[in-house]
Amino acid sequence: MNMPASPVQDGDPVYLDHNATTPVDPRVVKAMLPFLTSGFGNPSSEHAYATGPRAALARARRQVAALVGADAEEIVFTGSGSEANNLALRGAVLAAGDRRRRVITQVTEHPAVLETCRALHRLHGAEVTYLPVDERGLVDPADLVEALDDRTAVVSVMAANNETGTLQPVADLARLAHDHGALFHCDAAQAAGKVPVDARALGADLLTLVGHKMYAPKGVAALLVRTGVRLEPLVYGGGQERGLRAGTESVALAVALGTAAALAAEELADGGARQVGELRDRLHRRLAQEFPGRVHLNGCDRRRLPNTLNISIDGTTGHGLLAAAPALAASTGSACHSGATTPSPVLSAMGLDDTRALAAVRLSLGRWTTPADVDRAAGALIDAVHALAPAGADGHGAGHGPGRASGHEVGHGAGYWSATL
Repeated sequence: MNMPASPVQDGDPVYLDHNATTPVDPRVVKAMLPFLTSGFGNPSSEHAYATGPRAALARARRQVAALVGADAEEIVFTGSGSEANNLALRGAVLAAGDRRRRVITQVTEHPAVLETCRALHRLHGAEVTYLPVDERGLVDPADLVEALDDRTAVVSVMAANNETGTLQPVADLARLAHDHGALFHCDAAQAAGKVPVDARALGADLLTLVGHKMYAPKGVAALLVRTGVRLEPLVYGGGQERGLRAGTESVALAVALGTAAALAAEELADGGARQVGELRDRLHRRLAQEFPGRVHLNGCDRRRLPNTLNISIDGTTGHGLLAAAPALAASTGSACHSGATTPSPVLSAMGLDDTRALAAVRLSLGRWTTPADVDRAAGALIDAVHALAPAGADGHGAGHGPGRASGHEVGHGAGYWSATL
């Protein structure tokens, strides 16, 4: 794969916050620029100025569909992942009528799902069930079996958690939902482009993917709506996007998302996920060896995104650690909770105590992360830990021997590969 230069400049902090947002790939910028200048026509018009934009919009739809195993006509462009999730859940519940007014989701979903569920309860009287997760962040399919009934309109479970990277057993959960006649929605914002996502194999009737999580600009996303699925529109108007999302399409942003999807598919085929997984584990090993017994992995050791490392280091807090490591740009949890002083709701739902949850940092690697970046990030974190918790200060003297993290063997770079969503 012919990789352009990294958008991050030499001397800038190491960027390990790709789960929050990704840099825009220069190839994506190049593809979208013509539709900000000469290709300005409305794709719904009938004259010559519409021909290029209409063809570009159709091509982008095919590219997005190809990434997730869908047909082009099943892709609905939206302005954000939050909008796509709202369209999926609100659309499914309102289209189902009074007979099916129940939604099932799980406690570590993104707020775009959780808040939509709360609004459906408050505004439309929908009954919402929130499934628990275990200490790895996984939903037990048996809990879904117990919750399902013939009043269920839609089940919504994310493909991958944005904080821990845990991959849910989506195919198993979708099959159970279909057994009760319910639709299945999957927020794949974090998974699409990082691991193979095939909506048909997963059984997803509705699937969300987001541009700025896969090297496209902010402001564009898509909802896969399987042929035959009925949704109440979120935006009413001129009938664009199969009548589900009115408003003249942003051709430039759709092209950006389509190009990003095509590049992601090419990178997956070239083994990019495996390579980033190896770098993630290099970082984990370095920290675990420096602080044996003090580094705890949060989430699932194998069923997780290859780019995501969520750890807690004894004797620190996440905010304090990152403040003491200005050479590193990372997160203490999801971007939606950055700056909060309360424990991450995701980690608390997994049963972590407040001390460990408040110590968590999320290190998420990306397309341009190099071994040198990983080593520089590890060095910054090691220096910060020593500054915050000198050897012996908390009863956990730092050392240099081989280490493990919270009982999990370090070094499963591609361990997720044997797992299925």
